[in-house]
Amino acid sequence: MVSIKYDNQGDAISRDVPHEALALIDAGGNGSERRYSYGDIVRLSGAIARGLLKRGLQRGDRVAILSANRAEFLLAFLGTMQAGLVSVPVNWKLPAETVAYIVGDCDAKLVIGDDIRLKLAPAGVPQVSFDRDFARFLDEGPFTPVKMQPEEPAMFLYTSGSTGRPKGVVLSHYSHLWAISQRVRRPVPQGQRSLVAAPLYHMNGLAMCQTTLHQGDTIVLLPQFTTKGYIEAAARHRVQFLTSVPTMIAMMLREKELLANNDLSAVEAVRMGSAPITQSLIDQVRGVFPKAAISNGYGTTEAGPVVFGPHPDGIPQPELSTGYPHPEVQLRLVRDGREVEDEGALEMKCGALMTHYHKLPEATAKAMTPDGFYRTNDVFRRDKDGFFYFVGRVDDMFVCGGENIYPGEVEKMLERHPGIHQAAVIPVADELKGHKPIAFVVRANGATLDEQAVKSYALANAPAYQHPRQVFFIDEMPLAGTNKIDKRVLAKQIPSGGET
Repeated sequence: MVSIKYDNQGDAISRDVPHEALALIDAGGNGSERRYSYGDIVRLSGAIARGLLKRGLQRGDRVAILSANRAEFLLAFLGTMQAGLVSVPVNWKLPAETVAYIVGDCDAKLVIGDDIRLKLAPAGVPQVSFDRDFARFLDEGPFTPVKMQPEEPAMFLYTSGSTGRPKGVVLSHYSHLWAISQRVRRPVPQGQRSLVAAPLYHMNGLAMCQTTLHQGDTIVLLPQFTTKGYIEAAARHRVQFLTSVPTMIAMMLREKELLANNDLSAVEAVRMGSAPITQSLIDQVRGVFPKAAISNGYGTTEAGPVVFGPHPDGIPQPELSTGYPHPEVQLRLVRDGREVEDEGALEMKCGALMTHYHKLPEATAKAMTPDGFYRTNDVFRRDKDGFFYFVGRVDDMFVCGGENIYPGEVEKMLERHPGIHQAAVIPVADELKGHKPIAFVVRANGATLDEQAVKSYALANAPAYQHPRQVFFIDEMPLAGTNKIDKRVLAKQIPSGGET
């Protein structure tokens, strides 16, 4: 096991910075702003831990968190774990029935959150409201975080449930303490500011907050993502580090006037993850942030955010690559049941692996290989220098006339067209071909692109079987709860009838 400074994940808060150092700026959506020092974070998370134990909760009990991003969310997340309890952040953008399922499935003894989203919780489970009960709930005083065993659960993160019921991913204290310990900090002065607008019920935003607090830097937290709020917060707080899902950045880049009216010169790094990126998007990001380092992150809920890193021989990382395998992570590519060197489904083993899926032994067995690797179901390609490239989801791949098509590959090709800002490709059933690709396109600002132009471009720049048989133009891509493009919503927009 790697040497880790803490045994309780909720306690992984830097003590190497001054007590009064700025830890968190809660940039509330109503124009309000609240600031918390590192001393405040330690004191208030401890007060939450004391408050939870005062209510009679026992070691290992689950506490569901149902709230938009705010300081209290992070404090409750940390305090729950400090108390020896299990944090369960819940995706409140899911249907009420699914939210109720998650709260019931994890056997939550308490639901804590904001008034608006607590309404989604099932009746019968005790609640604490950030908006009404919080001051009374806090139990101020000295608190020593409960000493935890490495394998004990720290949190459940539920998968999005895009197919079937969401699965509860059980993550131990060791898993994310290991992940935090492996994150290399940029060589910049202490106190760099990172903007987090991704929801805290999702690994992207949550892991960034944990890493930032562990490293003694500053989180600028937005309640949720809006292009206006994101751009203005980055400028107002002189943010150096942007962490995001690519769709968020793509939406931001369309706001030419807002970008022109806000000073974003402080931005030194842009990290995109949780979804594929394209060369077009990288080029646009570089145009807006010419001095920023741009990175393409990859991680999974089941195996954590640490997978790739720099090449050991110092070879520069290609822009579309996710990187070279991290030295503490074992990776392999599998195709047709055997390990291959070039392209296949990624399997991985590392310290951040989940313990299991809650109450789902068969799903756990299916996800893990007999020798302890997690099957990601993500297809990657490896180049001659050992760099990895995301190709697509095994589940997303469809067959068109005997040819395998990964939507992400077609999207990358389409987005190289100067008139296309974003593209989303989905399959539709076809009697002759089995399935065929269609595309939803957001035009670049000022572009006058038509359907035939998109088809012609695809035919000229990719195999003929990849070209979209229909093209639908939309003003903006719909977002799912994780801020990725919601293709289920797009599928419902396809008009019935023949090919255009």
